[in-house]
Amino acid sequence: MTTVDMTGGHAPAWRGGFGRLWSAAVISRFGDALRTAALPLLAVRLTDDPLVIASVTACGYLPWLLFGLLGGAVADRVDQRRAMWAVDSVRGLLVAAFAVTVVLGHASIALLIALAFALTTLQTLFDNASTALLPALVDRAALGSANARLMTGQKIAGGLMGAPAVPVLIAAGAAVPFVADAGTFLVAAALVASLRITAPDRGPRPAGGTLRGEIADGLRTLWRDRPLRGLCAATALCNIGMGALIATLVILVTGWLDAGTTGYAAATTAFTVGGLAGGAVNRRITARLGALRSVLLAGLVQIGALVVMGSVHSLTAVVAALAVFGLMSMVWNVNTTTLMQQRTPADMLGRVSAAFRTLAVAGAPLGALLGGAAAGAWGPNTPALLTAAFFVLSVIALIPGVKPDVPVVAPEDDGTTARSAS
Repeated sequence: MTTVDMTGGHAPAWRGGFGRLWSAAVISRFGDALRTAALPLLAVRLTDDPLVIASVTACGYLPWLLFGLLGGAVADRVDQRRAMWAVDSVRGLLVAAFAVTVVLGHASIALLIALAFALTTLQTLFDNASTALLPALVDRAALGSANARLMTGQKIAGGLMGAPAVPVLIAAGAAVPFVADAGTFLVAAALVASLRITAPDRGPRPAGGTLRGEIADGLRTLWRDRPLRGLCAATALCNIGMGALIATLVILVTGWLDAGTTGYAAATTAFTVGGLAGGAVNRRITARLGALRSVLLAGLVQIGALVVMGSVHSLTAVVAALAVFGLMSMVWNVNTTTLMQQRTPADMLGRVSAAFRTLAVAGAPLGALLGGAAAGAWGPNTPALLTAAFFVLSVIALIPGVKPDVPVVAPEDDGTTARSAS
């Protein structure tokens, strides 16, 4: 585990495994961006029903409700590195098989829904294992910088490189983005498999311990930590709105704004560029405000951006709003992930991250369906305004947790310094 000091803080060194984990995450995100952008574009070719299109996104969230907690408990029991490369190998094969069906002309909405469900089911184990693995590769003091670098690299690969490439790849063939995605899964699996790290000492499990009991321990740990509890509630409310926005963004841009595939690529690229800016300024914002107050600021600014998206009939305005929204999304995500890693005992991180993610995304499928219904009933711009309303509720839920002098808790680490996490 290696870190370097950088202007009074800590940044992770590329050696020691972090560089390979970063490379795997970035390569995989490039493929994810191709698939994520290609799926709705393929869906709109198969149907013009907004609710049906939104159901593809909704089914992509559903596995978190069914298997998210189980994935976290399993991640705390198994070798996280092996779990990650095995999952990526399976996902690569699934996407490759889907690409074959597209080539053969057998793609359907039902198949899109099945693919989204299967990939997210596997992701419940992968994401929880990844969150728990990072603290084994970098020092606790470098987690903030490590998360920022991971998320920034993923934004570059996913937005600046992946999303703009989708129209070109689709022009070459509807299956091409999925072939590329399958390849990135397999490359990422090989990189993760090459990591050589010492497995954390979890200690013996209690006699008679069950997965159900371990899942309950993770939920209790999350509930007892006031800042994490507030962040979880706020993120859950945000994600109801985000489900509505993500599921209908393609309709807003290609329908309401009549900007076509190029406009959709510009919108998703703007979100990415904003995220890169957020990765660059997050450290300064957090140093000035603290982690929790930075999340609160992010929520407030995002409300304004969403109102612009839903009320200004201009591609330029929507692109600018998405850039601001992406910047503050990065600030929110980096600080939320870092706080969870800093405040959770290492042997429970898989379960706590699973509890957080599962509760946080619980409303996203409902949000996706609400967005599709709202777009069909009142117009393609209304899901953005609906999302703004949920963000208002999110900020209200976050306020009670933003208190000074909340210590960073790490019961297994005697070197942890009590300091404000807000």
